[in-house]
Amino acid sequence: MPIRTACILISVTLLAASCAPSAPPAPKKSAVPEGASGVVDAYRTWVLNQTDTLVAQTEAFTSAVNSANRSQAQALYAPTRAFYEKIEPVAEALGDLDPRIDGRENDVPADQWGGFHKLEKLLWSKDDLKSGGATAQGLLNDVHLLRAKVETADINLGSMVTGAVELLNEVSTSKVTGEEERYSHTDLWDFQANAEGSAKIFELLTPAVAASDSALAATLKGRFAALFTLLDSHKKGSGYKLYTDLKPDEVKALSAAVDAVAEPLSQLGKLFPVEPSSK
Repeated sequence: MPIRTACILISVTLLAASCAPSAPPAPKKSAVPEGASGVVDAYRTWVLNQTDTLVAQTEAFTSAVNSANRSQAQALYAPTRAFYEKIEPVAEALGDLDPRIDGRENDVPADQWGGFHKLEKLLWSKDDLKSGGATAQGLLNDVHLLRAKVETADINLGSMVTGAVELLNEVSTSKVTGEEERYSHTDLWDFQANAEGSAKIFELLTPAVAASDSALAATLKGRFAALFTLLDSHKKGSGYKLYTDLKPDEVKALSAAVDAVAEPLSQLGKLFPVEPSSK
């Protein structure tokens, strides 16, 4: 073959190769830290179990409201809401369900306000409970919808850590003021539930945290224990004292105990960075 013809053929071949579409790069798989295998699935299972109980408790709670049984509805209010508080970071990521279930008065437009806190206001008033029927049904519908959506909620190690920190920050920034439960003053039930939700995430991550930073794991274990011991000191019967019964120094001590956990807990973000949403 003449040299000129050969050169032309080689050039055409190289040009065709350069114009051919390149194969897309293989998706990068996030490395699972040592000790963290199966953690997300375990957390989702726990959240689903908590939500199942929330549904059952909400059915009993709203039934008491519809039956105009004020004393029973009041008794069920805080224990029922506790199951929501434990999983609130997951609920907050599911569209507008959180404000519909847990919005406080003036947090949302008056004509859209419903959920637990609207019933709380009614229960601790002298108004006829029959006026709460539509609100009770709306709450029950939303809790059932929450249960369905949790099945496919986007959860990863990073979002779990963020949620654990958010649960404690919510206590120290808003619940510690007593503004969450403005009418029932059952804020300590919320404190306990937020702490339990945060502690569960840490419990599941403990092997991975200990593998990377044993001192941090030990610090968090000790500070969570101290927080729960302090909360236990405010128990009354099967529940807790009303928040209005606490002395200022007791409120200050609770706030300090929460902050003592939240600070080292926030360091877990370096070990488990938030991953981009898959949706």
